[in-house]
Amino acid sequence: MSNTPETLPILYRDENILAVNKPCGLLVHRSPIDRHETRFAIQILRDQIGQYVYPAHRLDKPTSGVLLFALNPEVASQLGQVFQQHQISKSYLAVLRGYCPTSGHIDYALTEEPDKRIARSKPAVPQEAITDFQCLATYELDAQIETYPQSRYSLALAQPKTGRRHQLRRHFKHISHPIIGDAKHGRGRHNRYFAEQLNCPRLLLHAAQLRFTHPLSDAEICVNAPLDEYFFGLAQRFNWDDKLCDDWHPEKVTKL
Repeated sequence: MSNTPETLPILYRDENILAVNKPCGLLVHRSPIDRHETRFAIQILRDQIGQYVYPAHRLDKPTSGVLLFALNPEVASQLGQVFQQHQISKSYLAVLRGYCPTSGHIDYALTEEPDKRIARSKPAVPQEAITDFQCLATYELDAQIETYPQSRYSLALAQPKTGRRHQLRRHFKHISHPIIGDAKHGRGRHNRYFAEQLNCPRLLLHAAQLRFTHPLSDAEICVNAPLDEYFFGLAQRFNWDDKLCDDWHPEKVTKL
């Protein structure tokens, strides 16, 4: 076993803000939902750069991509306001079951999902949740996974306008195009086929880009996160790689 400390790819860094490419399967911080987990992005990054970091937002454990941190409490508060006021543009790549519409606007309020491991003092109230999306490409696989002799899939670019928990996963399920690899909201047969036959054992949801105005300099910041080998390998297999921004190709990773 290697004694080399784990590190995260740094996508952007200045004196106040840092962004990394979070891998699939990594928690941002400790959670009562994953009590036995020992790896956390906050701790890995703190050890990596030698200073405390403050997460500006969160990504689900199985979701990969751009994860933004502040390097001091003041900027953390300012970035929190940027997210709360929806002054940030988030773009996600997702592989969906079926041929999704060319574009869409999902306005579907979400109630926080109950979890027996977390005590709740009062019933949750539905909260506004909005997602826009575009279909970048489609693919028909010559394999009978459910009813039909072929199976169809879409590559979508999704822009959530709100930040509800599991919003994209639940919204795409709502329009009957669940994300591949989603154990809770997706379809088990498709998930297993992708894991076992297509070497893609993960949730196919990736936070590909963040755009925002720097809270101190007012500069326009755009951070892109390359796909991992599994997601990009599938894109190549389905002839989707030419639909991807160059900055989302794995070889575009740069060291900061």
